[in-house]
Amino acid sequence: MEWIERLNDAISYIEEHLTEEIDYEQLAKIACCSTYHFQRMFAYMAGVPLSEYIRRRKMSLAAVDIQSGGMKIIEAAGKYGYSSPTAFNRAFQSVHGIAPSAVKNEGVSIKSFPPVTFKIMVKGVEEMNYRIETKDAFRIVGVSAPLHKDIEKNFTVIPSKWQEISMNGTLQRLIGMMDTPPMGVLGVSTCNDEESWKYYIAVSTAQGKGDFEEYMVPAATWAIFSGEGTNQSIQELERRIVTEWLPTSGYEYGNAPDVEVYLNPDPQNAKYEVWIPIMKAKPDKI
Repeated sequence: MEWIERLNDAISYIEEHLTEEIDYEQLAKIACCSTYHFQRMFAYMAGVPLSEYIRRRKMSLAAVDIQSGGMKIIEAAGKYGYSSPTAFNRAFQSVHGIAPSAVKNEGVSIKSFPPVTFKIMVKGVEEMNYRIETKDAFRIVGVSAPLHKDIEKNFTVIPSKWQEISMNGTLQRLIGMMDTPPMGVLGVSTCNDEESWKYYIAVSTAQGKGDFEEYMVPAATWAIFSGEGTNQSIQELERRIVTEWLPTSGYEYGNAPDVEVYLNPDPQNAKYEVWIPIMKAKPDKI
């Protein structure tokens, strides 16, 4: 079974458990990666965050239950895992734009979101420059911010942390400590399912940590992609890695942090590398 097929098996799991709380860790096990990497891959492949996709699927089915099946709103709320009609109403309106009580009105329009299916799309119009390197463990020193398990919430946490340390002088202090490879300011996402999820802004150094935190990035094999531009260009590169390179690479996500290496400090025209931990794809058991 290929990597894309594993993602489709995860979608099947979601469909089978829409009336329950979806277990993100089980989805990740099906896809053979961490919950963090699964959510990232899903968002890039589907174009919508995992939590929003699940909400849309539940509300699509709930609308049919209420409109055609005669189900009461409080029954639909309970069926799809909402603790109160108020929470259900809020979710329903966020998807359909109307209250669930209005669904039975003649001529009312509701939305339907069918299950997604993943396929390999051959693109490759723009080249992607990368190299594969196996590196020993290295020590980083810096500051961290806790990451949410629902990863779209982190899109505000991480930029805020960068702004904070840029304004208070912390970033310049860290740059002054940089003395071992990789040479650059690092953004390190430690999101293994067995550890606390954190995003470190740090440097690799042999100096004492002082009032900073330290973390050992484990030895791993990395696919290293080069790029330049703004933060938006980094996100676009990461999207292309997941949607274009990874499915046909013969690799899958390894058990190590994602690393961003900023080779120069200009936020508007940064030169950077994106390190994706990889391992050879394992043939599935028949």
